[in-house]
Amino acid sequence: MKKVILLALALIALSPNVEAQSVRLGIKGGINYANQNGTNITVNSSNYDSEAITSYHAGLVAEVKLTQGFAIQPELLYSTQGANYKDGVNEFKNELGYLSIPVLAKIYLSKSISLDLGPQASFLLSERNNVNFKDPETFEFAAVGGLGLNVTKNLFIQARYGLGLTEASRNADVKNSTFQVSAGIMF
Repeated sequence: MKKVILLALALIALSPNVEAQSVRLGIKGGINYANQNGTNITVNSSNYDSEAITSYHAGLVAEVKLTQGFAIQPELLYSTQGANYKDGVNEFKNELGYLSIPVLAKIYLSKSISLDLGPQASFLLSERNNVNFKDPETFEFAAVGGLGLNVTKNLFIQARYGLGLTEASRNADVKNSTFQVSAGIMF
C-alpha cells in the first residue's frame, strides 16, 4: 500500500499538467451495509450463519485532478464492519472498527458523474462483540468500486462496494464485504 501511495505522489509531482488549484480537500460520511462472507463460523461445534449489519463511516477525502477526466482520490476513513451471527438459539453481533485508506482512480464519465476504482488498506482499531469466537486480523486489503455524483461544485454523493481480498479472522475463512453510501463536501 505504501508503494501505491508513493507511486501516486511521484506521478503527481512529475506531471506537468498538475496545478495548485487541482488539489481539493473535503470531509465525508455515510452508512455501511456490511457483512462477512466465507465459511460458516463454528463455535463449540455449532454453525452460525451471518447476516448483514448497518453501520457507518466518516473521514477525510482529497481529490487530485491530473487531467480533465481523471483524478486520484485518496481517503482516510473510520469505518465499522462486521456481521450478526445466528444459530438456532444464540445470536450475537461482531463489529470491527477499521482505519480504512482507499486510493481510488476517479474516471469522469461526464462533468458530474465518475467511476471510482482502486485498492483499500484497512487497519483494525477496535472490536466489539458479545463473544470472542475468533481472533481478528489487524490488517485487511480490499478492492473498491463505485460511482460518484457531484451535486454542486462542492457537494457530492457516492455509492461503492468494497470486497475484502484478505481474511478478517486468523481462525476462520471470513472476508468483509461492504456497500457504502456517502455524502460529503469539498473545500
